[in-house]
Amino acid sequence: MKGITVCVFLVLVSILTFGSGNLVIYCWSDYIPEEVITNFSREYNISVTYDTYDSNETMFAKLRAGARGYDLAVPSADYTSIMIKENMLLEIDRSKITNFENIDPAVIEKMYYDPQNRFSIPYMVGTTGIAVNTKYLQDYPRSWSIFEMAELRGKMTLLDDMREVLGAALKYLGYSVNTTDLKQLNEARDLVLKWKSNIAKFDNELFAKGVISGEFWVVHGYGENIFYDATEEELENIDFFIPEEGSTMWIDSFVILKGARNIDSAHLFIDYILRPEVAALVSDNLLLPSPNVPARELMEEESVYTAEDLEDTELIRDLGRDIRIYNDLWNQIRFGL
Repeated sequence: MKGITVCVFLVLVSILTFGSGNLVIYCWSDYIPEEVITNFSREYNISVTYDTYDSNETMFAKLRAGARGYDLAVPSADYTSIMIKENMLLEIDRSKITNFENIDPAVIEKMYYDPQNRFSIPYMVGTTGIAVNTKYLQDYPRSWSIFEMAELRGKMTLLDDMREVLGAALKYLGYSVNTTDLKQLNEARDLVLKWKSNIAKFDNELFAKGVISGEFWVVHGYGENIFYDATEEELENIDFFIPEEGSTMWIDSFVILKGARNIDSAHLFIDYILRPEVAALVSDNLLLPSPNVPARELMEEESVYTAEDLEDTELIRDLGRDIRIYNDLWNQIRFGL
């Protein structure tokens, strides 16, 4: 699950010795239900190793540094785009993905970076929002402006994620999360610096547990992480919402990595995930709306938000060389550089 770093690591030496009857997945922690992996392994007699990362940046840096032995990864849209440009991916044999037709065409249309799905197959689609513990806070704006409330100083957190945080500020200011306009970006930086004076920390790891326990009253994060961690009783005090100004959107997709040793197994796994009953199980586990149309009829749990709620969100795009502008601003925010 995105943003959580509690994970099970297997020795990479063992990964390097795997043969054709295995599959090595590099993914977000807790993002693919254990039941799904177990059922796949039993059906196809394929052993699965699941190694994890806590951010797209971590995943990309590790693979660019030469990590080998992985077959599948699940990057978000901007990093999928970068990995395609960097020639880090193998082309997917669509003839082996028989369940591709189950994917919502509206999701496919947003994949500007891979319009023919030659290199990536959507897994999950979602957004980032704000969670409030209403046991401690009852009167608040359903807006990014909540981070301007000085009376909540030390009781709030923002994600430790450059694009998500600057994207939040840009949406609040009425700009695109993908702008490269320096004036707009400087405004966003200044706004985040104001927010920074009120937050306890930038945090990708413990925001869910923090807001559930009441250590923090307001957190910026992924709703699925919070709902996954909380009991039904605890959820009665959690209000998760997409701010009225809108938010970012992400599409996480399966990609087959160059150097993969278990290519047939990778194709089998992608196609398996796209079965409606499997996709429904995934969404029920993550409490996220499914990009798999027939799966929506099979879901038993209510999602944190609906597919319709994503209409006011904007996909984070790969900005190419202009990402350096964001990096500079983020360094100023985080480290005063």
